[in-house]
Order: sequence, then structure tokens, then C-alpha cells
Amino acid sequence: MRLPLLAVTLAASLGLASCQTSVSSAPLMTQPQAWQDGDLLFADEFNSGQLDRSKWNVVGPDFWVNNEQQAYIDAPETVRFLGNGELAGADGGVLALQPVFRKDFETPDGRKVDFVSGRINTRGKFEFTYGRAAARIKMPDAVGVWPAFWLLGNGKWPETGEIDIMEYVGEADWTGVALHGEGYFGETPLVNKHFFPPETDVTQWHEYAVEWTPDQIRFLVDGKLTYRATRTMAEHYGKWSFDTPKFVILNFAVGGAYPFKTNGIEKPYSGIPASTVERIKRGDIAMYVDWVRVYGRNQP
Repeated sequence: MRLPLLAVTLAASLGLASCQTSVSSAPLMTQPQAWQDGDLLFADEFNSGQLDRSKWNVVGPDFWVNNEQQAYIDAPETVRFLGNGELAGADGGVLALQPVFRKDFETPDGRKVDFVSGRINTRGKFEFTYGRAAARIKMPDAVGVWPAFWLLGNGKWPETGEIDIMEYVGEADWTGVALHGEGYFGETPLVNKHFFPPETDVTQWHEYAVEWTPDQIRFLVDGKLTYRATRTMAEHYGKWSFDTPKFVILNFAVGGAYPFKTNGIEKPYSGIPASTVERIKRGDIAMYVDWVRVYGRNQP
């Protein structure tokens, strides 16, 4: 999801890493696992009306990758909350990560942008190795937005791995998943799109989840398997990068590399049409998160 532009260039220029192989005796999961309340490692239902800073960090404007057109800030207009009953279909309160138009906002390094937005993570507060991470999310039908729900390892990227559980670039009929690791990053081959059935799209509530074991990573939407990547698949390209702890990230980017690659829009901003800009100015674009839950158990 969030890789430096230099990494994309290097991936394209270097090509695939040399093939590595391994043999695993663990059977592949073919059905979703049953997770119990006793397996719950982490949860935030977003019912308190404010961010629980014992669980979450808020990323600030010094962070920038992928030619995204916003700066992240720690502010109540970009990381905000709706109470019980304020948003139809939600179970209690809701986190809203929302882009805001702010002309010529200047970051600490002197970069000027016209959008600010929200990004939170659990780094240093909650991290896990293997299990199930899920979130119930509702998104806007708006070309050029780039909200995401994902897991990232500590240490040097991409060696410690990235699991993109859900990312969305403004085409309402699909969301994407991807793995990034040593030897398969940037234009990774381990990527997939989930297309919604007719009369269904991202503007409705959906549960996006990943089930992560030592030998495979399974992506699910509303409990249905949409893609599976295995250790063997990854090791055709490089090292399996998913044996280390990961932390949780939720963010709402605006424009940048992935939206631009999808829609080709150059003006008024990279990846963002004027219609989306006007909607951001009106304040009617946000990613709503009903809850986040992470489960784990001892592996066989």
C-alpha cells in the first residue's frame, strides 16, 4: 500500500528476485476458521467518541509517500467520530477518516498541499504474528480517493512484510488486496481485485478481513474467500516476509500513484478529478470504520 516511489522504480528496473524454494508440511486452509471471543487479541469498537490513544497513534504531516496529494494531520476534522445512531447500519459509534480541503497547507519539510487527511496505526502499542484481522468499513463512491486497511512489519521495508487487506481507489465496484515482501514489492505479482456482486458496492457496509498463518495468507470480504497467497507462491519471487509481528493501519489518502495509475487523471491533481475535489470541499467524503478486531491463537 504505502511504498516509496523509489521502491517502485527499483522493482521495475531490477525485475524478479532469484527463485527460492521451501517445503511446508502444514495443510492449507480451504475454509474460513472459526474464531471465538477468547481468541480476541485487540478490538476497538469506536464507541467512546474519541480516539483511544493507548491503542492508536496518529500520523503527522512529516510522512509522505507515493505522490499522495494530502498531508496527514492529527486533528478532529480528519480523525473524527460519529455517535450511536448517527450513521445508518453502524453498530454503535463510528470512526471517520476524512479528507479536508486546506489550500496551501505547508508541511514541516516545506511541501505545500491542498488537502489534509487522517492516518492512524497501532505501532508500538499492538502488534501480532498470525491470526485474523478484520474491520467493518463503508466508503464513498468518489474517483481518486485512496483509503486503506492494512498490516505492516517493523524494520526495513519490504523485508518485514506488508499485508494490504483492503485498498480502494475510487471505482466503487471493486477493492484490492496485495502482499509486499523481499523480492515482490512495488508492482507485486501477489495482488488481486474483488468485484462486488450486482447491486452491491463499497458504499455499503462490508467486513474486510485477512487470515494469516505461517504458510498462507487468505483475504475475505463478508466472510467469503476472495484470494489466497501461499509461502510457496511468494518464494518463487523472494523471501517469505510474514514471520514477524505486524501492526494495524487505517488511512485515507487522496490521489497519488495508485489512483493515477487506475484513472489516468492529471488535473486538477494527480489522480483526482474536479468533481471529487468539490465533494471534499463540501465535506461529504470519508471512510467510516464501525470496528476493528484482531484474533489469534497458538498455531498447530
